[in-house]
Amino acid sequence: MAPEASQDFYSILGVPRSATTADIKKAYRKLARKYHPDVNPGNKAAEEKFKAISQAHDVLSDANKRKLYDEFGAAGLQAGFDPARAREYAAWQSQAGQSDFGDFAGRRGGPRYSSFEDVFGDIFDAGAQSHGPTRGADAEHEIHIGFLDAVRGVATTISLERLEVCATCGGSGQQRGPDATTCPECGGRGHVRTGQGPIAFSRTCPRCGGAGEIGLRACATCGGHGHVRRTEQLSVRIPAGVDNGSKVRVAGKGGPGHAGGPAGDLYLIVRVTPHPLLDRRGDDLYLDVPVTIGEATLGAQITVPTPDGEVRVKVPAGSQSGRALRVRGHGAPHLSGGGRGDLYLRLMVQVPGNGAAERIKSAIETIESAYGGNLRQGLRF
Repeated sequence: MAPEASQDFYSILGVPRSATTADIKKAYRKLARKYHPDVNPGNKAAEEKFKAISQAHDVLSDANKRKLYDEFGAAGLQAGFDPARAREYAAWQSQAGQSDFGDFAGRRGGPRYSSFEDVFGDIFDAGAQSHGPTRGADAEHEIHIGFLDAVRGVATTISLERLEVCATCGGSGQQRGPDATTCPECGGRGHVRTGQGPIAFSRTCPRCGGAGEIGLRACATCGGHGHVRRTEQLSVRIPAGVDNGSKVRVAGKGGPGHAGGPAGDLYLIVRVTPHPLLDRRGDDLYLDVPVTIGEATLGAQITVPTPDGEVRVKVPAGSQSGRALRVRGHGAPHLSGGGRGDLYLRLMVQVPGNGAAERIKSAIETIESAYGGNLRQGLRF
């Protein structure tokens, strides 16, 4: 999706032009939670707002895109835009004594421009959309999975509502009417030549709107939009090792392309449900494991669960409560490849319940005498 010249991405996100990348991300997340389609099912206004928010974030969170946007406006983000030639054009205009685009264009009888965005949006936006294939916009969709599915990876199916190119009109949004004929102003090319100075360019024909014909009517299937909304069942594979907030790319399942251009990509934003027993820090996993006084004191071989199945672990003699034992290679896989994190077992020494006190009283007294003093003697403030 090409940026609309009338939109101001900073205003959409509610941040100043001096906003940092962190400020932009924070504003986006706040607005995305409010307007996400999953939170507003069936609300078309919220859906359009979410699309605008996502587009603004896509531009302003990317250093290169933001630089072009700040200098040239939305026109600088169009396919085929050449910043060097744009600056050359501005330099030539300045040398020619033109104080602004409006004066320049007005004295020559052409369209009046007041900014880079106007003139270069006309050059590249209309040219790219009317005369060449344009890739569709990328899209995002949240997917919720369980903790162990994130660690192990999972294949699942999602139901997704997305736009597709209208098969009836091929994405043009128009159909030939009984009076359709070649546009006399552009000769069927869909564009007319204009411009001065070192850059020769063309702009969309004002009479036919770039179609090359007049007498066309809106497509009956898509209502002139050029695309239709479909609900699609997508089979997706979530790779092992994803974490909360990870992005999984599904090629070609984003917004529809224009004029035969490829569709954009779909990015699945992973949301992981917490596990009642396991914690995750990076790619390492943590599990609290209860052990008896005897196992901690004398040492033992115990069986513990891992995401890959049960393993046997040695508890060293004299282990204190809270001691961590590392089980190498049983954490989450590294998404970048090359191994896995580790599983850390935190030993939690458990004492018998109150009902067993009388039966093991003598044993407890023997154990108490083995401490050899007050354990809290060194606690002082």
